Amino acid sequence: MDQKIKNGFNWWGATSVCGVSRILWRLLAISALILGLIGIPLPGLPTVPFMILAAWAGSKGWPALEIWLLNHADFGEPIRQWRAYGAIPTKAKILSSVMMFFSGIIFWLMDHHLYLKCTISIVFILVAVWIWRRPTPHSRNSYE
Repeated sequence: MDQKIKNGFNWWGATSVCGVSRILWRLLAISALILGLIGIPLPGLPTVPFMILAAWAGSKGWPALEIWLLNHADFGEPIRQWRAYGAIPTKAKILSSVMMFFSGIIFWLMDHHLYLKCTISIVFILVAVWIWRRPTPHSRNSYE
């Protein structure tokens, strides 16, 4: 009798792990998709990064969702540009920088500890530098 099988259950087999991991990948994909859809009307909550996350999680456990997102009229091009080049459109760079700036100002005006204000400001600056160091998309089409 195989050592891996005990009482008729394959403890190390790919089928049990694969089913659970597929469910977890799908939960992550759906969660990211929902957050991305909420971000469409809600200022300050990004849409495309959540769609990129949803497509990535979909590629692990839900290929049909990944294909749907890659072929989507609005989200497909940014996701493909991110995958191919790590590119962020200039419009998104400007919008994210402005949103972080105003969020930082509002945070400084609130009653928080100085170390927290400084930490958040440093994180915003580091994120902005990272965003602006990313390449811009190669194709100049409707999403830029």
